[in-house]
Amino acid sequence: MARVVAIANQKGGVGKTTTAVNLAASLAVAEQSVLLIDLDPQGNASTGVGCAPGTYESGTYRVLLGEATVQETALSTEMFGLEVLPATQDLVAIERELADDDDSAVHLRDALAPVRAQYDFIILDCPPSLGVLTINALTAADMVLVPMQCEYYALEGLSQLVGTIERVRAAYNEELHVHGVLFTMFDARNNLAREVAEEVREHFHVYETIIPRNIRLAEAPSHGQPAILYDPSSRGAYKYLSLARELLEALSPEAAA
Repeated sequence: MARVVAIANQKGGVGKTTTAVNLAASLAVAEQSVLLIDLDPQGNASTGVGCAPGTYESGTYRVLLGEATVQETALSTEMFGLEVLPATQDLVAIERELADDDDSAVHLRDALAPVRAQYDFIILDCPPSLGVLTINALTAADMVLVPMQCEYYALEGLSQLVGTIERVRAAYNEELHVHGVLFTMFDARNNLAREVAEEVREHFHVYETIIPRNIRLAEAPSHGQPAILYDPSSRGAYKYLSLARELLEALSPEAAA
């Protein structure tokens, strides 16, 4: 049964999509069967694994509306073991489409139920907001991985996300929890970054892997590839492989015993 991991942070520009794409690819390299679901209307996660806009007709929008199934919509990628449920531009209208739906929060969970046994991991790339798409992701997820840039306003955003997670737990998904915080674009020379990091560590599990600023990570999406394909020897690719290993070790039966 797949572990469903929501990559979420309401603040933009913190590396959510970079993390979703590269963690999904790194898990596939580790011989895991992975489905990456793009829940951001910008569709950057789809592009990041080679699904160029306009090359597919169906995506998460139709799946959330119940007009298509995950099985019908998921696409293969260049990487063995990695599939993607892409986002189309009409996903921007989903808030309006589900506005009067009393069950608007559970559409993704219901859509994933028939396919969870087909994958080891389902990675959800959330948009930078706490609207209906993120609520669907949190309702469907087993756990949340929070990419975070260590800056002053990051703590406020993290607090708001935790509040939303608590509300989703109470209403839809009592097992939901923050599995860990991932520091991204980290600069250890920055005093503020170190201070924010220490404060976060007092309240949350923080992954040992830290993602540095890396030019190859920034370049890879323009080539439609995760970093592990674009430049396997890059520091960014290595760090996301390390994160995948850390996640697998934490979720192993031995770790839970």
